[in-house]
Amino acid sequence: MKLRLVGMSFLQFAIWGAYLISMGTFLFSAGMGDKIGYFYAMQGVVALFMPALMGIVADRWIPAQKLLAGCHLLSALFKAGMAYVAFSAIRNPAEEYPTLLLLYALSVAFFMPTLALCNSVSYSALESVKLEPMKSFPPIRVFGTVGFICSMIATDVLGFQASPNQFYLSAILGVLAAGYALTLPACPIAGKQKGKSLADALGLKAFTLFKQRKMALFFGFSVLLGVALQITNGFANPFLNSFANIPEYADTFGVRHANVLISLSQLSETLCLLLIPFALKRLGIKYVMLIAMFCWVLRFALFGLGNPGNGVWMFILSMIVYGVAFDFFNISGSLFVNNETDHSIRSSAQGLFMMMTNGFGATIGTILAQQVVNHFVDFTSQVPQVDGWSKAWFIFAGYMLVVAILFALLFNVKHERK
Repeated sequence: MKLRLVGMSFLQFAIWGAYLISMGTFLFSAGMGDKIGYFYAMQGVVALFMPALMGIVADRWIPAQKLLAGCHLLSALFKAGMAYVAFSAIRNPAEEYPTLLLLYALSVAFFMPTLALCNSVSYSALESVKLEPMKSFPPIRVFGTVGFICSMIATDVLGFQASPNQFYLSAILGVLAAGYALTLPACPIAGKQKGKSLADALGLKAFTLFKQRKMALFFGFSVLLGVALQITNGFANPFLNSFANIPEYADTFGVRHANVLISLSQLSETLCLLLIPFALKRLGIKYVMLIAMFCWVLRFALFGLGNPGNGVWMFILSMIVYGVAFDFFNISGSLFVNNETDHSIRSSAQGLFMMMTNGFGATIGTILAQQVVNHFVDFTSQVPQVDGWSKAWFIFAGYMLVVAILFALLFNVKHERK
């Protein structure tokens, strides 16, 4: 059963890795560099409601593994349609942009729920063979990151980073995932009487946590930190490819294989998962979150300072600190919410945390980041825009530094070292 779930986890995130990091490069090459942020923001918009709605359907009417298959199939079909339109968008970006964005929105609207459904199917399958999900699931989830890395590298090696073919690759993986989901054990449905109410599914009851100053501050800073989540996903690849206009850097590894270089971030993320229990036990949530924030400062600042030549070590270091920046915020924050909330609202509190970070935070962040990049980077110019990119990265770093200082001053939680 573990091996079967490893296969599902691998495919689940391979779908994402095929385009998430390189989509910005395609949009840039197709003359839509000033629209990159809107595509990545769309993912956050649908994350506000679609996972919750699909969760209600899975609870009450359709077994989770069947709904997972259906969502993957619909997402793949819309992604394939997006790939088809994307080839026309290369010739007529202004005319095809609305259709391209609409198809992408429909695709991620059905893909985002699969992240939660994949977890539900895994928990149910493990319990069906008398395995404890808390112990058995984390090693399985690691292979999701492995799948993400493998598809990133495949997109790079196949030459799809600036091509609509990356969306076809994602669609093919989606169809495979849909078929694979149907082979997994059936998940029980609770039925209408026992299923979640709409208020539970959307995490509305968890809003009572805002009455506690500690939790209100935590969720507020979760939004501010969530702003950083999708910035490098959307802009790191176009930034690295912008060095191709400079003869000194045009043939460097970082420019020719940007996806492979960026995949070091996901590798670091996998390894840093192992540090979280130790860090939380010894330092507590405040200092773990501060470490994450300062790592985001480093992540952005190193992008602003580095280059693919003799400064490539800064890019590599930026990829390494990403693992700490991402995991120490997302995973540690989730564990903190779990420990600080009553069992009766624990699930909805997790939904609220995701809504704050991947919903509001990531959406606001990518839209504002697009405005910053548009201000400093001229996507229509053939002149290298390295200085403009650097200024944008420094602004992102400065923003995270301010958030870190405010968090250090305002968020006070007593930690008992164990």
